[in-house]
Amino acid sequence: MAAWTWRFETADGTEVQPAVQPEEFTTQGDAESWIGENWKALLDGGADQVRLFEDSAEIYGPMSLHADGPEA
Repeated sequence: MAAWTWRFETADGTEVQPAVQPEEFTTQGDAESWIGENWKALLDGGADQVRLFEDSAEIYGPMSLHADGPEA
């Protein structure tokens, strides 16, 4: 069974520890629902963007957590 996970990054792509610890998700939809519920806390905790992985394959990203895109 595939595992869906998030990678949390600053705007320059440096990996950071998330303010809210995610679980390992069994579906893409579960992972996306979780990010939709927790993006604000993650942003407040220092993450600017995320990447979604299925096992070791990157599905998409970076996706900004900022409402209007990354702050300049």
